[in-house]
Amino acid sequence: MRHSSERASFRPSTFFASERWGVLSRSLAAIVGGYALASMTSVFCAVALPTARGQAVLTGMLLAIVVAACSALWAFATRSALRAWVGILGPTALLAAASRLLGAWA
Repeated sequence: MRHSSERASFRPSTFFASERWGVLSRSLAAIVGGYALASMTSVFCAVALPTARGQAVLTGMLLAIVVAACSALWAFATRSALRAWVGILGPTALLAAASRLLGAWA
């Protein structure tokens, strides 16, 4: 049975620092973030590569497979789950912005 003093000392920062939530967060970063990064890599290659459109799309899709695998490795190789999210969502945002500037989604 928990004492009232234990319940009063509950903090969200210690709750999310637990090992279970860290693994869940890293897994979501690898799956969801990796998919987003792979998608943005594919879009960026399709609009940025100076080859025929079909060749650029195919190159982007093949590169996206490698990027998705590397992002999953990154998510579990970093020291913290926050660093995993930042390391995946940062490049995703940069690729999305660069793709938009190059004419994607126009």
